[in-house]
Amino acid sequence: MSPRYLLDTNIVSHIMQGRDSVLLQRLAALRVGDAVISSVTLAELEYGLHRRNQPPKLRNALTQVLLRMDVLAWDETVARCYGELCATLESRGINLSDLDMMIAAHAKASGLTLVSRDRAFAQIAPEVVVEVW
Repeated sequence: MSPRYLLDTNIVSHIMQGRDSVLLQRLAALRVGDAVISSVTLAELEYGLHRRNQPPKLRNALTQVLLRMDVLAWDETVARCYGELCATLESRGINLSDLDMMIAAHAKASGLTLVSRDRAFAQIAPEVVVEVW
């Protein structure tokens, strides 16, 4: 089975906090393998944990997420998509952070719907399909 959704860092952070019952129910309704994260998201989450001296509760929450979701590697195909996507959006006057653009390019190159609560991603349609959960 191939994945359908690429979860952005802010969605995974909400999952890790475990307080958003609607989000957790939506995730639980998915088939195993339908949701994945980018290695860029994992890097952002690891940075956040290290900045906070790796609180055991958050480290455990990330471990639980990683037990249930695959991490997609950021590869040459995604890098090429990133260059094209950045140039296309820049020509429309749209500039997101580098990490957000890397995650968006990962979703596009992989043919996945990007799931995020970051309003900045609303600007990148129709190049990338985005859902707000």
